Amino acid sequence: MSKPTPISGFPEWTPAQRMIEQYVLDKIRDTFELYGFAPLETRAVEPLDQLLRKGETSKEVYLIRRLQADADGPTGDDALGLHFDLTVPFARYVLENAGKLQFPFRRYQIQKVWRGERPQEGRYREFLQADIDIVDRDTLAPHHEAEMPLVIGDALRSLPIPPVRIQVNNRKICEGFYRGIGLTDPEAALRAVDKLDKIGPARVAELLAQTAGASEAQAKAVLSLAEISAPDASFADAVRALGVSDPMLDEGVEELVRVVETAAAHSPGLCVADLRIARGLDYYTGTVYETQMIGYERFGSICSGGRYDNLASAGATRFPGVGISIGVTRLLGLLFGAGALSVSRDVPTCVLVAVTSEEQRAASNRVAEALRSRGVPTEVSPSAAKFGKQIRYAERRGIPYVWFPGVDGAADEVKDIRSGEQAAAAAGEWTPPRADLRPLVS
Repeated sequence: MSKPTPISGFPEWTPAQRMIEQYVLDKIRDTFELYGFAPLETRAVEPLDQLLRKGETSKEVYLIRRLQADADGPTGDDALGLHFDLTVPFARYVLENAGKLQFPFRRYQIQKVWRGERPQEGRYREFLQADIDIVDRDTLAPHHEAEMPLVIGDALRSLPIPPVRIQVNNRKICEGFYRGIGLTDPEAALRAVDKLDKIGPARVAELLAQTAGASEAQAKAVLSLAEISAPDASFADAVRALGVSDPMLDEGVEELVRVVETAAAHSPGLCVADLRIARGLDYYTGTVYETQMIGYERFGSICSGGRYDNLASAGATRFPGVGISIGVTRLLGLLFGAGALSVSRDVPTCVLVAVTSEEQRAASNRVAEALRSRGVPTEVSPSAAKFGKQIRYAERRGIPYVWFPGVDGAADEVKDIRSGEQAAAAAGEWTPPRADLRPLVS
């Protein structure tokens, strides 16, 4: 087999990076469960009509098709695509299982998703997301929107990463304001504002005119709203100072004040009200979130989400929800690229049990079994080479301890190959220092 050509956008971490990823996932999972979210996993595929019915996602969806499929293309149950996020499949799951669920239903989901976008630093075609959502039947209390940043703030604070800032807005503020100034297509205006960081205010003003029918004065007012940012509830005064009146606008301001004040009481400085945050997907209807990692702002959000009222419905029954998603692969990819994350060793192994001779390998295996039974990650030397060679094998792999089984009634000994200290030890009693038991992520 010739050397394969790498496929961009499908990251494959080294074992050391994978250990860091697993550590991160464990920390995130622990935080989600502390807040009462239950685990869930959904299938990787969804019907195309479900994937395409919300938001401008058609260019991102990967189609599933058999090699010998019909020339006319997939139809009906065969028209499947890989999910591009975890919210759409979660909404489908809620509809299918509503009779079995207790509401409000709190779930977390850690799975891969697929998007057909151009790969670049921090952006991939296959990546891991960690989502939480709260869904209720018919109505969802606004205080759940205020809870989301608390969970995410605690989860990200538990990781060895730079501090984060969660930017929050409310789609009702934007839509109510746009209606208040006479724009008839608020969704088009939202999509234009969502591009503000990428293309700048001048180009957004042009987009507002082209796609939302905005006059020069209306475009200026939209951009004035988007410029408002505050770490506290003072943003509300800045909105009112623009002199626009609309019931939806007032409702959105009230809801966003609650989010900002709740976050400030829990973790001062965690959230900032930023009225340029719009989120491109059409299904968001209330609070929206984007999260920047300090020092990595140029790469955009590493965690985002929002309130949705109309994504899941069955007849007259609706299942409104609010959710937020950590882009785990995106977050780690940025930090790996900057050399900002490391692990104390490349393998989980804490102890290498030396083999005196192949005839004595069974004795080494018994030592390893005794250590493993007490939770000490252990492997047995692959060969009965000279002890110096076995020690060098441990050094290359970053294993801190080498165990020497006793011969002819002599006691076993364990050697810390970093310090050179060696002492008698019993496999049924010896325990390494806590810092050496597992690889440390820093």
